[in-house]
Amino acid sequence: MISCRVRLVTMNQAWLYHYDGETKQQSMEWRHSSSPRPEKFRLQKSAGKVLASIFWYQEGILLIDYLPKGQTISAEYYSSLLVQLKDILKEKRCDLHDNAPAHRALATQQKLAYFGFHCLDHSRNSPDLAPSDYHLFPGLKKQLEVRHFSSDAEVIAAAETWLNGQPFEFFLSGL
Repeated sequence: MISCRVRLVTMNQAWLYHYDGETKQQSMEWRHSSSPRPEKFRLQKSAGKVLASIFWYQEGILLIDYLPKGQTISAEYYSSLLVQLKDILKEKRCDLHDNAPAHRALATQQKLAYFGFHCLDHSRNSPDLAPSDYHLFPGLKKQLEVRHFSSDAEVIAAAETWLNGQPFEFFLSGL
């Protein structure tokens, strides 16, 4: 996480699928105990997916990055995201982070020190409950599930439309 004087910026990643079937809650139905069980087909998530890295704070989205196909999140890749974030924070006049390997790598730590970011420690024994996991991603994924997208571009457009359409209070209440 990034501290910007009074503000807190959080970041996390989520897979966005071209198709994500209905949830258990959506498929529940009322029936009498003697009624036969309905037949249900098991649908698997689509093979088409894109990894979104989302940086956000109390006023909204700061940066969304989509990992190119065939790449993994490495220290170099994550450092390039930090460069983009630094430019955005400079525009907003702001002055990060869990224990993922790319975040702890020496190259990443050097980039953070170079930019003057102050990291908040994440205890190794604490549960990994980032605001993105319990506030941002459930709403986003609910918007995308049971919809069929034919490309990464369609998934990205739908995700950004929902994220950019959230009011200020939505982000504030998540932090």
